[in-house]
Amino acid sequence: MVNDTSIIDNKHLSTTRKKVNYAKWGYIFIIPFFLIYAIFSLWPLLQTFFYSFFEMYSSGLDDIGPNFIGFGNYVKLFTTTHFFEYLGNTLILWILCFVPQIVVSLLLAVWFTDRRLKLKGQRFFKTVIYMPNLIMASAFGFLFITLLSPTGPIINMLMDAGILQEQFNILDSVWGTRAVIGLMNFLMWFGNTTLLLMSGVMGIDEDIFEAATVDGAGAFRTFFDITMPLLKPIFVYVFITSLIGGIQLFDVAQMFTRNSGGPDMTSETLIMYLNLTFRTSSNYGMAGAISVIIFIMTAALSIAVYFISYRDAAPKKRKKVKTDAK
Repeated sequence: MVNDTSIIDNKHLSTTRKKVNYAKWGYIFIIPFFLIYAIFSLWPLLQTFFYSFFEMYSSGLDDIGPNFIGFGNYVKLFTTTHFFEYLGNTLILWILCFVPQIVVSLLLAVWFTDRRLKLKGQRFFKTVIYMPNLIMASAFGFLFITLLSPTGPIINMLMDAGILQEQFNILDSVWGTRAVIGLMNFLMWFGNTTLLLMSGVMGIDEDIFEAATVDGAGAFRTFFDITMPLLKPIFVYVFITSLIGGIQLFDVAQMFTRNSGGPDMTSETLIMYLNLTFRTSSNYGMAGAISVIIFIMTAALSIAVYFISYRDAAPKKRKKVKTDAK
């Protein structure tokens, strides 16, 4: 005979378990993240917007402001500064980094994930190509300053080989400086991009590649008709994150040019100009205006890239065809 008391206890226990609200605990666990984000990110962002409408800077020993001037900082930014030149420099440096980065990373990703090649030592090569991403940008900058200095090892080797007749300072060359900055960014980030693209290729069903091989598709046809279209989400992610990082480029260019921005400020980026504005005169208003413009540009470009990339995937409405009733 079954004990009625145990049956009642079991029913009460199951009822209690059903009443546990797991969603509530999920929200409780993410509260620390939102608190930290609100204190250290959201509040400074709102303050930046606020200060951008004020005249607030230091002139010698005198502090000017805060005086509300509306959009005065924005007008001054676009009319009396070299903002668009710095924007052009930033985009050029990003292109010099991104184009070789995506090409090399894509080739390496396809190469490492091709099961027909059966490459040995893949873990070693993956580790090696990712290691530059772990090096601080300041260390990278000092390394290239030493290697490419007029008395450095590379210039000496070129002189010994007869390629150069005299010492050459790479910082005196506009495109030389830009090329080196692009190279440093490429070396730092192509390993991370390679791993991202590799994860995308490995996520493609192997049966698709086998079916393409059975149908007689060659390596190039398989790459352009199968691999590339199915990697589109990863490509969009890589492009947007790289664009955001390119617009915020600062540390490598700052270290390599030694705060000078290259010859005639041709390698001065937007964040370098922001740092210069704040460092020289503590101009909170102008620095806030520059930060707001960079924020708006980054958000607008990211949204544009996203919607342009996925506009073909949106379902199209079928047009209703009217037919005459017979």
